[in-house]
Amino acid sequence: MKENNLTVVFDLGGVLIDWNPRHLYRKLYMGDEAAMEKFLSEICTQEWNMQQDAGRTWAEAAAVLKAEYPRHADMIDAFHLRWHEMIDGQIDDAVAILQELRERDIPLYALTNWSQETFFDTVNRFDFLSWFRGIVVSGVEKLVKPDPRIFQLLLDRYGLAAEHIVYIDDNFSNVEAAAALGMHGIHFVCADILGAELANLGLLPNRTGKALSSESNMS
Repeated sequence: MKENNLTVVFDLGGVLIDWNPRHLYRKLYMGDEAAMEKFLSEICTQEWNMQQDAGRTWAEAAAVLKAEYPRHADMIDAFHLRWHEMIDGQIDDAVAILQELRERDIPLYALTNWSQETFFDTVNRFDFLSWFRGIVVSGVEKLVKPDPRIFQLLLDRYGLAAEHIVYIDDNFSNVEAAAALGMHGIHFVCADILGAELANLGLLPNRTGKALSSESNMS
């Protein structure tokens, strides 16, 4: 797949935005890594957070957990109330690649698993979010990746063809789901590998000496 009529679709968290609850909870647990990991693996879990990405309100999400874990009420509330502290800024090298694609007039879109409530509070924090021709947010659509329906929604809404899409995500299951629909999936590991893969597709100038990820060529 090496064409010049490609469109690039980015995931956001973990690719362009450094989101991780540990950025906040390391402060709250004052460096007690074991206690922090226990909280994030047993209480405010990835599966619990995914339900907010699918459209559940933060008020309902917090109420469910506080009823079960009342002693952790303050820590549970912090997941929403101090949510911005989970973002440690943009991932500079990846945003530089995004900017380079933009300067080359490559059509750009985003598809993200993100709560509706917190996403729209974050838009003004990152100028590069205005570079996308469209952004599909799971919390708005009440569908989450890797559900193929949210990928199809992106295609239908913006009149895109799967075979002309390069899809980038740090979650390999999401890359597989995109590839199953006919997209070229790239598993984001680091900006160097991403740049090399995009160069291999003819979207960027060649990056000599950059190794390609064996996981990235999904289509």
